Amino acid sequence: MHAPDDRASAVRDRDESPAGADLRGILGSIGETVYDWDMTDDRLTWGAQAMAVLRAASPAAIASGRAYARLIVPGDGRSRYDTVTTSTDRDAGQGVAFQTVYAVKTAGAEVLRVEDTGRWFAGLDGKPIRVHGVVRVLPAQAGGGLATQAAGADPLTGALTRAQLLDLLADQISRSRKSHGSFAMLLFGIESLGEINEAYGFDVADELIAGVAQRLRSVMRRADAMARVAGNKLAIVLTGCTEDQLPVAAARFLGSLRDAAIQTSAGALAASVRAGGVLLPRFGHTVQDALLHADEALAAARASVSDAYVAYSPDRRRDTRRMGNRRFTDEVVAALNEQRVTLARQPIVHAGTRKVAMREALMRIKRTDGSVMAAASVIPMVEKLGFMPMLDQRVLDLALADLQDDPQARLSINVSPASLRSPDWLAALAARLSARPDLAGRLVVEMTETCLVDDVEAMRQRLAAMKELGLRLAVDDFGSGHTSFRHLRALPFDIVKIDGAFVQNIGRSTDDRFFVRTLLDLARHLGVEVVAEWVTDETAAQMLTDWGVTYLQGELFDDAAAGTMPARAVA
Repeated sequence: MHAPDDRASAVRDRDESPAGADLRGILGSIGETVYDWDMTDDRLTWGAQAMAVLRAASPAAIASGRAYARLIVPGDGRSRYDTVTTSTDRDAGQGVAFQTVYAVKTAGAEVLRVEDTGRWFAGLDGKPIRVHGVVRVLPAQAGGGLATQAAGADPLTGALTRAQLLDLLADQISRSRKSHGSFAMLLFGIESLGEINEAYGFDVADELIAGVAQRLRSVMRRADAMARVAGNKLAIVLTGCTEDQLPVAAARFLGSLRDAAIQTSAGALAASVRAGGVLLPRFGHTVQDALLHADEALAAARASVSDAYVAYSPDRRRDTRRMGNRRFTDEVVAALNEQRVTLARQPIVHAGTRKVAMREALMRIKRTDGSVMAAASVIPMVEKLGFMPMLDQRVLDLALADLQDDPQARLSINVSPASLRSPDWLAALAARLSARPDLAGRLVVEMTETCLVDDVEAMRQRLAAMKELGLRLAVDDFGSGHTSFRHLRALPFDIVKIDGAFVQNIGRSTDDRFFVRTLLDLARHLGVEVVAEWVTDETAAQMLTDWGVTYLQGELFDDAAAGTMPARAVA
């Protein structure tokens, strides 16, 4: 066994002097006690104040590791034993630092949250045989008011949960505003976890996350707190931190991760970590702003080619853009609630007869003054802000209502990638068609080809499920993305819609004519129908008809831009 400087023994040595007695009293008064744990015989030796600090029933209740373990609340953080015995770090002679947070029951059945900080030392076989450290009872504000209840720390890292972090930030912001002080938050993002999951499995990725948390914790001050914000994000709240101290602290934390790789069951792995910092409450008067600004700083660090750490600073253009997004979000939500999301129905005609075969239901959002928001600007913004599934649902409901009202109507609707990847949209579609299965045969679902290439097998299963409902499927804007002819053959499409960018120039571009004719030959081979979009003149329409295009769509036949197309399709 290594022979480290024993902090517990040093405290006992100092206890022989009057100064030592004062120190012992100070430790107890601030809710701390030292310990030494000999794991070979399970003997746990505590400082003189342990009974008062832990409020134990008797000395025997904390005299061994097993006895102490019986006081720990199950599932509320990682115990000292779990933290030490599952550590992937190796003792190189100076011991291995650790820190964990868990809850213990007192003799009066009260629950205390404690922070356990120390070092473990290995025997000849590399396994822990001795531990010493300090147990500190966390004050109520350090746990966000949760110190007296078993709220449950993050089980993987032993850090506070996101909910506990929110409470802690709210408390710290309030205190700092009253005292005119400052504190800070660092948000760490662990990168490349997807690649680690794929190469080694999720267990190893979890080991890396836990290892990063342990390494960061080893250089934390006792007054600071760590929380797990998301799967790959850890936050550290730095009490009493000034603007000048924040980059120094960030460098210390990031440096601890660069010093050595993280040991995992798959071997040593280098942890690639970036950090964003925000000074509070200066740049965050609310919990939401604090998290938002820390996340923006982390995003800037991830986008940087040279800086692993970026501090948040106000950006007027970014704030203006965010305010615009909020106004836009409010307008879209209001339009949904007030039934101002409607459909324009653009004809798709048979190429040979020019009779309407079906209509494409195009979403329109009306403003309160009756004007229509431009689709070209609405859809990208809606997709970016995550509202597309809500609008897709509204379009589906309107289209099914049209089909139910008019037995002759045939409609196609566009579905966003976000909705296609979500099981909720498919479940809602199946639920609505279960009451009226006869509507499915008159509904075409269109999707852009760019959403098909991420996971072809998963998409094939989703499309097959839609086909089982009786729907027809169309791939829209074909040629604008990356779908190969092999993918087109593997997926159960009924219709291919040629991207209008190739159609509008076929009278002038030999390349576009070659592409369209090649696609038509492929479609005939696969047995799928073809729609040519953006047909604006009779010359192009006749050329496409002569080549064998099944359907034509565009301004030549009707203009849906004003949102005034008739609600009924004439078959």
